This record gives sequence, C-alpha cells and structure tokens, in this order.
Amino acid sequence: MGHEHAKYPEFLLRLPDGGPQARGRVLSAQGMNGSPKFLVLDGSPVRRETLPGAGRYATAQREALIAEGAIRESERWQGYLETTRDIECNSPSAAASVVTGRGSDALTEWRTEEGFPLVDYLGRSWRAPRKAWLVRGSNVAGRDLVRRLWLPEHLVTLAAAHLPLIREDDPTKSVLRRYVQEGYDATASYSQKQAMVDELHYFLTQMRPGDTVCTISGGRLYVGLVEGRAEQVDVEGGLTNLRRKATWRPDGTSYEELPEALQQRLSVQHDVVDLTSVLPLIDGLGRSDEELAEEAEAENLDPTTEIPAIVARRDPELPEPTAELAAALLVHDPAWLHEVRDLLADERQLVLYGPPGTGKTYLALKLAEFFGGGPEQVKLVQFHPSYSYEDFFEGFRPQEDAETREVAFRLTAGPLRELADLASREGNRHIPHFLIIDEINRANLAKVFGELYFLLEYRNKSVRLTYSGDDFALPPNLFVIGTMNTADRSIALVDAAMRRRFAFVELSPRTEPTSGLLRRWLEREGKNSEPADLLDALNSRIDDADFHIGPSYLMKKGVYREGGLERTWRTKILPLLEEHHYGESVDVEKRYGLAALRESLG
Repeated sequence: MGHEHAKYPEFLLRLPDGGPQARGRVLSAQGMNGSPKFLVLDGSPVRRETLPGAGRYATAQREALIAEGAIRESERWQGYLETTRDIECNSPSAAASVVTGRGSDALTEWRTEEGFPLVDYLGRSWRAPRKAWLVRGSNVAGRDLVRRLWLPEHLVTLAAAHLPLIREDDPTKSVLRRYVQEGYDATASYSQKQAMVDELHYFLTQMRPGDTVCTISGGRLYVGLVEGRAEQVDVEGGLTNLRRKATWRPDGTSYEELPEALQQRLSVQHDVVDLTSVLPLIDGLGRSDEELAEEAEAENLDPTTEIPAIVARRDPELPEPTAELAAALLVHDPAWLHEVRDLLADERQLVLYGPPGTGKTYLALKLAEFFGGGPEQVKLVQFHPSYSYEDFFEGFRPQEDAETREVAFRLTAGPLRELADLASREGNRHIPHFLIIDEINRANLAKVFGELYFLLEYRNKSVRLTYSGDDFALPPNLFVIGTMNTADRSIALVDAAMRRRFAFVELSPRTEPTSGLLRRWLEREGKNSEPADLLDALNSRIDDADFHIGPSYLMKKGVYREGGLERTWRTKILPLLEEHHYGESVDVEKRYGLAALRESLG
C-alpha cells in the first residue's frame, strides 16, 4: 500500500449540489475491463439515494454494503450516509457509483486536491479494450492530408512541430504537460497548450493498435483501423511528425447520412476527439441489422445479448397513447393524444398554450410520465423574470463546504444539464427523458437559453459551453414541453426564433380536449352538470378567447362543499374578469355573476 500511495495521490469526489467530498486511492491490482481497482476510504460521505442510470451492479453493491454495515447513517453530514471502513471497488467508476448512487465519468470526477483529474495519472492500465477516435486531417495548415497521404500511404498523423523528443514509452498526461510547456511556452496560449496536451495524450497513449479511427474529408466520413504504435519522426514543416500506421476503408460515408448522435460527436472542434461513446454507431455504418445479426451469429456471440450496433442506432421511441391514458385524462378523442405524440417524436419540443385553468401543467406532467415511462425521467422547472442561464443550465454558484463551512463559488449544474447528463448515460440513451418548463414565456428566453437556443434547432451539433468549456449536445432522447399562459398581457409572447423551435398546441375551452372536459369530469364523479352549464354560459359572454375561463377552477373538492361554488366564483373567477375589464366600466357581477348566468339558463 505504501508504494501505491507514493505512485498516486489521494483523490477527492464532491457529491452533487455542493455536498461533502469522498476520498479514495488507486490500487495497483487490476479490476474490471482493464481498469485499476480503487479504494473508497473510511469516513467518506455517500449519497443516500440511488438514481436511474446507476447500473444494476452498483445498486446491488451499495445495498450489500449497507446491509453489512460498511455504509451507514452519517453523524457528521446530515442527510448523507458514510463509509465505516475502506471499501475496495473493481474500478474508479464502480467506486464513484457507490459514492454518488449514479453512473459517472469517474476518470474526470475523481480529482486531486489541486483539481487534476484521475485520468491524468493513469497510463495503459485503465483503458477500455477497443476505442474509437476522430483525427482531423483535411485542413492541416491548409492541406488535405487525408486523400494525399493518409489513404494511399496507410497512415494517420498529428502535427507537433515544436514538441521535444518524447523519451517515455507511455507518457501520462501530467508528463506530456511538461513537454508541451517546454516546447510551446512562447508560441501558444494557455488554452491552446491545454488542448494540445489532451490531443497528444489521446494520440500517443490512449490510441492503440486495433482501435477504430475516423476522419472527414470532402463531406465524407472515412473509417480505418489503427495498426501500429505511435512514432515521432523528423519531417520538414512538422505537419506529420507524429504518426501511426492505419488501414483505411476506401469508400467513405456521406456525412449527411450519418446518425445524429455520431454527427454530434464529429462536430466537436478538436484535432483529436474520443468517439468511443458512439463506437457501436460507427461499427454499424453501411451494414443492415440482418448483416450485423449474421456476423454476431458467425462469431458465436451470446444470443441473449443485444447487438450494440443495432441497439445504438435505435431512435428513442415514444409509446402509443392507450385507451387507459385517454380515460384517465378525460380526453374523449384519442386522436388528440396521438397528434401530441407525433409532434414530440418529430419536433422533440412543444408548448401547450392557453388561458389559465386549462390544465396545461397537469397535462404536461402526465404526458411526460407516460411517454417517459415514469416520474424518474421527468424534471420540472418554472421560469420567472429573474431566471437566468446560470439557474437553468450551469454557472458558478455559492456553495458551503460541508466540512469546513466555508463558502466558495463552484460550477453547479442546473436542471437541464442534470437531465441531459442523465439521459445520455449508458443504459439510458433509448429511454425518453422530459423537461417540463412551466410558464416558459415569463423569462427572457434568449438570456436563459444562451447557446442552447442553437441546439434546440440543430440537434446534430454540439457547442462549447460558456462556463465549463465542455463540448455539449442535447441528447436525442431529451424532450421539452413548455406551458404558456396567454391571458396575462404583461407576459411577453415568445419570439419568432422560439416559435420555429417548438410546436405549439392550444389548450382552450373552445377546443378539444379542454372543451367538454368539466362535463366529462362531473359525469365521472357523479355530480350535477350545472357547473359545466355555467362555465359554458360564462365563456360565451367573454369576447376574447385568451381570457376564457378553464375548467380546472371547478374541478376541485372545495367547489362541491356547502357554498363552495359561490365562494370559488366570487374569489377566483370574477377577479380575473375584473382585471380583464379594468378601466372599461363593465359591471362584472351583473354580466358574469352566478345569478345572471343562472337566469340566462332558466
């Protein structure tokens, strides 16, 4: 253990929402999939909840550790659990899942006290058996190396003209950082040097013979196989002085024909990009499901295991609305539900709009839970005038350290970032996830969405984020439903850019499914139909459809207690109409009061 401690520093992992930090160490023993084993140290905080996407193995391990007393209620951190001994895990990812109760990118989330990620300290030992890479070669100092050199000479190269001779066989990122600082200190900015370290680490250390390599030239994606180790050669100009042997398939695939998730990763603007998360999509290019199934059968793969290339290119499917759903929501025409489902499948973003009381938020939640398979895949936020990008997506927020009680600004994920991360985890990518934005027109939308405005329309692209600097794309299985009140004229209506990005569905007492909803509810509840007659009579006297009164005001238990209808009419409905007719000298009680409406109904 002493030797391991000398080789690796202690790593920390902060729990979500500014929680306390767990502590751990890398072990020299090998764990799963080539990863080193990892030790979660005694006295580390553990998140209480297990979230979707944690994985069956991590969930079972957490339950077993809690059952045996290795994790118990924490006396130090209120609302958290705590380890009572060192816990050995088969990988840093397994350790992170035990601590956080969810899947995670453990190689970047476990960090030293100085903030350097675990991945910087690992060499070959942790790497997955086969990875995929994008290396850009179509515009290297204005030259297209792909067709002139890579394809005919069976090479993949990287320019590093000022890099000193690297003497280590398997340099870690921390070692490469020193080389880049030495060679590029005066010729590159800090951010350029950071990007170069990442690219060199990928090309020299992470890329291996047997990996898949991709490049783009002339609007086509070319796929090849890495054949050799990295070499550093002395060539004039230094445009190709880092090289690997690679065998390329001669025919590329048109970029426009590539799956959306693959286009997202290919749009990341770096010279070397890790494409392993979309490797199954690359494997499936140009081959049908039948061909992939035949290959799997020829390789004697387990027939009970789904073929990754087939699973990866399945679109997230929204279930067809059922008669039970229509009955539960009192939608008498299921065609309306099918239309909403089709709009979501096509657009992935829609807004339910209408006057107050039409059940917009209730319906949005129920539809999202049905299409997503449960409330775990649904998150709701409500916009307001002071809502910002930092609240919605990510930003630096004051957080109190659970141990020291010191307050510091830390990068904190907002609801959209959290849901996107959950939706894009392995095992979740084909499960629809829904973000409900209540009162979407109450905020400054351009300010709240920022660069995400672009991603709502171009789902096949990624953008560099303002705060974290990550390359981010909206997952294909992330859907957005907004609600919009049309009665409050003080609320800005959405602009043309927003209308182009969302489908708009009206919920109004004059249209289905809201029309007749109260009557159907009263019938189901076994109540007198008079409230429905009164509401129809009321709305017939309101000229502006945006100010019609929705049925939900009269779908509450309190309305049907003694005097409840009169009380609701006097305190909820008439004040809305008084505001509507403010300054018009209209006698609201005489025109819209219960007595006047009952008289008109005979």
